Amino acid sequence: MSQVIKVIGIGDNGAESLLPLYNQWIEESERLVGGERQLAFFPHFKGEKVVIKGGLSSLLERLQGDKRRTVILASGDPLFFGIGGYLANKCQVELYPNLSSIQLAFAKMGESWQDAAFFSVHGREMKGLAQRIDGKPKVALLTDEVNSPNAIAKYLLNFGMTEYQAFVAENLGGMEERVGWYSLEEMQNGQFSTLNVVVLKRISQTPTWPMIGIADEEFAQRKPDKGLITKKEIRVLSLAQLQLKPNSTVWDIGTCTGSVAIEACRMACEGQVFAVEKNEGDLENCRQNMRKFRTDFTVLHARAPEGLDEFADPDAIFIGGSGGELGEILHIGCTRLKRGGRIVVNAATVETLYTAMQAFQAEGFAVDVTLAQISRSKPILKMHRFEGLNPIYIITAQRKEEESKNE
Repeated sequence: MSQVIKVIGIGDNGAESLLPLYNQWIEESERLVGGERQLAFFPHFKGEKVVIKGGLSSLLERLQGDKRRTVILASGDPLFFGIGGYLANKCQVELYPNLSSIQLAFAKMGESWQDAAFFSVHGREMKGLAQRIDGKPKVALLTDEVNSPNAIAKYLLNFGMTEYQAFVAENLGGMEERVGWYSLEEMQNGQFSTLNVVVLKRISQTPTWPMIGIADEEFAQRKPDKGLITKKEIRVLSLAQLQLKPNSTVWDIGTCTGSVAIEACRMACEGQVFAVEKNEGDLENCRQNMRKFRTDFTVLHARAPEGLDEFADPDAIFIGGSGGELGEILHIGCTRLKRGGRIVVNAATVETLYTAMQAFQAEGFAVDVTLAQISRSKPILKMHRFEGLNPIYIITAQRKEEESKNE
């Protein structure tokens, strides 16, 4: 890029929000770039106006090699969920931030904001938001026309997050500025400007659960034959073998009640979890458990390997049930697993263990097997005895060359 581009943050009150020097730079520039709303603040600009539409890559191509003095206008702070970070990594720019909408919103609230969590649902899906914000004392959200305050309230109410009160700040710095506090029910039914930010403040206690090892009886399960669930102890061991990171992408095949997917979701709260289950009744229990434990992941009603092509490539795969299709499922999993990833299979029979071992060997994966024989104490009169759970083979696999490099 032959000309240094100035990126200037601008408020909702237009040129009045800018320092005199910034207005001078705009006046002296030969090209002014920005959204339609930002460009409308400068009706008398004499140079070329370029409206940002679509992807930023096409804008960069247009600016590439151009020697004209250029100013790009951005809302608030260009480095806060804005175009500043993208441009700074692609070309030579000078950044001049304005007050962000989040700063202004907290000022209107009269609240500090160093302890807040910040998320943007502007132009993004809300999928996964529940586990990211659950339990946080303050959450600031950048919205858009689709993910509006109403949609956010409906989403949070679906997960029972009524301990939050919402502050909605509209048209901050403009002539039509409006701010106010709302319950989630009020926000769901309110009317708001499209230019707004939402701040959630926790005003009562959040339900708490362990990160992993939630008690089996806490999960909704199939009735009358309860117990079709990956038991807590096996769940903890299996999740440990998956070696999840906060941003991991996880598959849970044969999710049943969703117990593994839910705990994986809580561990990989910045990542993605995809689950598949063939039994419709179990799937309804899974959805009920998702709402209870405030985890929002993709769950598909299908018989694996059907539907796996809809999932993003995984860092980790857990297989709790295969419906007789284990060989094909493992082939797909081994093919699509990301570098350094792991596959964990729970097997209750030696036949399933054998099938998995043969499949992993054919795929060039190294395998480690743990036989978990768990017993739980049970009261008998004034004493206690131990009652054994079904023995489970926990089969962990990763590519052989990756294993040797790790060593």
